[in-house]
Amino acid sequence: MLNTEDLQKYLEPNNFINRDLSWLEFNKRVLEEALDPNLPLLDKIKFISIFFTNLDEFYMIRVSGLKEQIRANIITSTIDGLTPYECLREIDIEVKKMLSIIDDLWNKTILPDLAKNKINLCKVDELTKSEQKALSEYFHNEIYPVLTPLAFDPGRPFPYISNLSLSFAILISNSKKEKHFARVKIPSILPRLLRVDKILNPNNNKSNGSQSAKFVWLDDLIKQNLCFLFPGVIIEQAHQFRITRNTDLSIQEDEADDLHEVIEENIKQRKVGSVVRLEVEKSIPDFMLETLMDNLRIKPSDVHIIQGPTALSNLMELYSLPFHHLKETPYQPKLFTNIDENETIFSVIKKRDVLLHHPYDSFAPVIDFIKEASQDPDVLAIKQTLYRVGPDSPIVKYLIEAAERRKQVAVLVELKARFDEENNIFWARELEKAGVHVVYGLVGLKTHAKMTMVVRKESEGVKR
Repeated sequence: MLNTEDLQKYLEPNNFINRDLSWLEFNKRVLEEALDPNLPLLDKIKFISIFFTNLDEFYMIRVSGLKEQIRANIITSTIDGLTPYECLREIDIEVKKMLSIIDDLWNKTILPDLAKNKINLCKVDELTKSEQKALSEYFHNEIYPVLTPLAFDPGRPFPYISNLSLSFAILISNSKKEKHFARVKIPSILPRLLRVDKILNPNNNKSNGSQSAKFVWLDDLIKQNLCFLFPGVIIEQAHQFRITRNTDLSIQEDEADDLHEVIEENIKQRKVGSVVRLEVEKSIPDFMLETLMDNLRIKPSDVHIIQGPTALSNLMELYSLPFHHLKETPYQPKLFTNIDENETIFSVIKKRDVLLHHPYDSFAPVIDFIKEASQDPDVLAIKQTLYRVGPDSPIVKYLIEAAERRKQVAVLVELKARFDEENNIFWARELEKAGVHVVYGLVGLKTHAKMTMVVRKESEGVKR
């Protein structure tokens, strides 16, 4: 047994790694995948997109929590020796280093390699006259009706800006040379990258098999056409910005009468959480940046100057291109082949255990197991845990089918699955409508475990 003196040596701060800095190291490893010279081009882009998606969530949850601690004047250090302020300072240093690496990678490697492979990210004014005309028509028909310009001044309050939404901060002036600020949101329902050849020839499906593609950024097309949103005034400047809000749910489960209702209410509050990060183009002048900072109630330390395109998490749109020569060959999970055509899964597992190791083994036998259980007349009950549920889940479909066949079905749906709360609430309601007994997890814990238990009547008796 360790004595007190030896124990103190183990508890020295330099023996511990800060939780948040450790997470940044994890995301750095995601970035390092994109830096691998042997990785195909579109896979590099995929990892850049994942890196930025991860970073967004980190600011929404972890950084927002640190800022809340600082606002509450918490100055005690964690076991690694860092106070919330010191941790935030270290995060800022590390994030800036990684963003610098990405900026270098994007400009010196990704863009040139895309061009070499006939995938061009163009500015609108670099297109041919016919392409510009097609894009102009596309803007007026598909984009313009969705846009809502909002001016703000002493008589009109600063508009609400949703989490992770891209916007333009715009300075306009009228004939009296009076200047006003305005904001235009870039609609998230539209693709961030517009494929020019498909807009030029919308009825030509041959482009799907083409090994070349030309894109423009949606934001660039909107910026080129801002004059149609502000007729009769002069657009002095327009600069892109993006905010990140605190979206961490604070749920007092032990005090909640109805966890379902509490989480729904917290989801609403998430939309108006405090701003924890402002990303702006480097071209934005100080007076416009200060206007944004004042109205968003943030400090200079919350501002991130972006050198290249904003919100590169949208790059997954590029990865979806059917250019298989620019991607790694997808891994094909091994299919479980030890079941004859005339056998059922139940007859197989009655003889022997079956071990599946995902993702190396296919998940299909698991789905088949639930399907067979839902349709087997000898199955009496199915009990299941669900953590994250897909939009068209076959598991949920078969659980509902089992309930409709008068089997006893009990499902634990974890409502606290971060950013899937609304989706899980929806599926919980659908299951309840079908007669499934639904519970919402344990107080103070998240149920990540994926488990299924089937109760079946067999010749030897009831088996689980």
